[in-house]
Amino acid sequence: MKAEPLPTRLDPLDRRITGWMARRGITLTRISLGIVFLWFGALKLVPGWSPAADLAIRTIGRLSFSALSPGTTLLLLGVWEVLIGLGLLTGVYLRVTLLLLWLQMLGTLTPLVLFPEETFRIVPLAPTLEGQYIIKNLVLITAALVVGATVRGGYVQPQPPHSGAAAAAGASSNPG
Repeated sequence: MKAEPLPTRLDPLDRRITGWMARRGITLTRISLGIVFLWFGALKLVPGWSPAADLAIRTIGRLSFSALSPGTTLLLLGVWEVLIGLGLLTGVYLRVTLLLLWLQMLGTLTPLVLFPEETFRIVPLAPTLEGQYIIKNLVLITAALVVGATVRGGYVQPQPPHSGAAAAAGASSNPG
């Protein structure tokens, strides 16, 4: 993706800002994901506090053929999400944490298929509030993908290695 030209006088400021974003973006994404999972998981542990509890109980009930009681369902789901949150906040066992997150997200998306009458006003074009709540999880999934891309030491670069003056100098000296 090619960036739009920037006035020269703004280039130093732009470099500082994009450098800061490159250095901090992944960590802040991981921490913000951790806060969301810790918070929403904790809500499931307190009866009546989670607005998603009923739909989560019915979804897991359908997927497990009602093998779990509603109370057990919410307890397990709440603990699962709290563990994901803690893993993301600390960065400890990040691969396992992300695996738990992606498995949980699969379950989170299933009401769109299991309960379309509750998640859409017009399937699949007009989601209800519950449907919107579920669909926004695509952002959480892709944020987790970005965090996951760094578990082997990957990072974000503020600009390509061959950009700016270095690229111009390289292009003029390249006989190819």
